[in-house]
Amino acid sequence: MASVLLYHVVGDLTVGKPELVEFAETETVEAAIRAIGESTECGIPVWKRIPHVGMIEKNEMRQQRFVGILTSLDIVSFLAKTQCLEDQDKAMKTQVSDVVVPNNALLKIVDPATRLIDALEMMKQGVRRLLVPKSKVWKGMSKRFSILYNGRWLKNNENASSSNLIAIANRPSSSSTSTYMRDKFCCLSREDVIRFLIGCLGALAPLPLSSISSVGAINLDYSYIEASLPALEATQKHPGDPSAVAVLEVMPDGHHKILGEISASKLWKCDYLAAAWALANLSAGQFVMGVEDNVSSRLLPDFSVNSPVQDNKTANGGGSARLRTFSSRSIGFNPVSPSFGVGRSMYRGRSAPLTCKTSSSLAAVMAQMLSHRATHVWVTEDDNDDVLVGVVGYSDILVAVTKQPAALVPSIRSTAELTSEIQS
Repeated sequence: MASVLLYHVVGDLTVGKPELVEFAETETVEAAIRAIGESTECGIPVWKRIPHVGMIEKNEMRQQRFVGILTSLDIVSFLAKTQCLEDQDKAMKTQVSDVVVPNNALLKIVDPATRLIDALEMMKQGVRRLLVPKSKVWKGMSKRFSILYNGRWLKNNENASSSNLIAIANRPSSSSTSTYMRDKFCCLSREDVIRFLIGCLGALAPLPLSSISSVGAINLDYSYIEASLPALEATQKHPGDPSAVAVLEVMPDGHHKILGEISASKLWKCDYLAAAWALANLSAGQFVMGVEDNVSSRLLPDFSVNSPVQDNKTANGGGSARLRTFSSRSIGFNPVSPSFGVGRSMYRGRSAPLTCKTSSSLAAVMAQMLSHRATHVWVTEDDNDDVLVGVVGYSDILVAVTKQPAALVPSIRSTAELTSEIQS
């Protein structure tokens, strides 16, 4: 396991990654919604604009320009405010700077030659994005057993001198140098790191086959809200990492029964205005269960709530109040099939929380998160799918992967020493 993390560098993960296009804090909420739909981890980095167009800025200056990461939950919470519901057009044209939560520590600029194990340590400390310069070509070897470097065979001649081999390994190719442009960056997320690690399961053995409970990957400190409380109170929980609040029903024995979640993952590609209305008007349980427009109201609990906008119009003599029905389909939550019966399992499709068991393997949970493009998985008891135990997020997986006896971790060595070892 140590070799995978020590002999790979951050630059290995940037292959094929597109160039970063900065999203400025002066952009509108409407533009942010479109950008988040194409993002990873349900959020986008937000930047202050460069003071002078065309200027060459140092990494320190670029780091200072980073504001924070804007998520889909941040936007829905903002749109659920009373003033935003009353004037949705104005709300959609609001600048992102009024919505994003400033946190300059969520992103860090790193050299492409940074070891993967060092990058994981940064992410374990709270960094969610790594900004990697594409204008640099890292020197030395990144893969311990590779015989290729920049398209050149390192061991194609048994009589080649050590000095020639080192010169080839340390010399960036002209084609690579011309490809990279000045001040070009790409952005790596924790999802990119997990995708890389899941491709190295053999080298990580036997850890991937271990249960998440045995490797300590279950986070017992999660944010939650009772289903009977207003859904809007979920925004007051200030969920950190992951950006999710579990919606629970407290059972007589004190256990937590999970019904759903209010999270950035579930709101990632939804109808933001419909979700904001539901967040402001429904209980947490109603929000996650939803109401289908095409289902007879007599078959369902009364989920209809007077819109505050309509109430204001009535008070001012502007017309009668109209009941508005929230549909799970309107915010992107669809039932498994149109013929699904009415009941608790009615919305066990995209609206259902992503869960695993305490006995689930680490590899299975990683694959589950990646296949669903989720930032977390809720953990339930082995013998009861509804009783919530905790949550597993990206940070928890990174902690588990890097948790190993100190004797297994080789001492830090220079690039020259590693190159010499490869040649021998």
